[in-house]
Amino acid sequence: MSKSFVSTLPKKKIAAFCKRWNIRSFALFGSVLRDDFRPDSDVDVLVSFAPQAHVTLFDMVRMQEELKTIFGRNVDLISRRGVENSRNYLRRKAILESAQVIHAS
Repeated sequence: MSKSFVSTLPKKKIAAFCKRWNIRSFALFGSVLRDDFRPDSDVDVLVSFAPQAHVTLFDMVRMQEELKTIFGRNVDLISRRGVENSRNYLRRKAILESAQVIHAS
């Protein structure tokens, strides 16, 4: 796990981001949690939205851009619902089993 990156996450900014976008759960997965995380690696983010959230594709793009600014890195942002509905069992299993929740409300 890239403990140095995870330990330096701006928790208050992440909490504000989640509140603004009606995100119930904010998790990381992928290389950011492994030893192969490099300076040029992107950050893989998995989010779950509150039931009242109505998120569009444009909202997802805006969220991704906002997270790029917060992390200072490229970000891959996906919704938990999208992963759960994926027909790719191996990808779904890998993401859901490795995701580490950073913020929950």
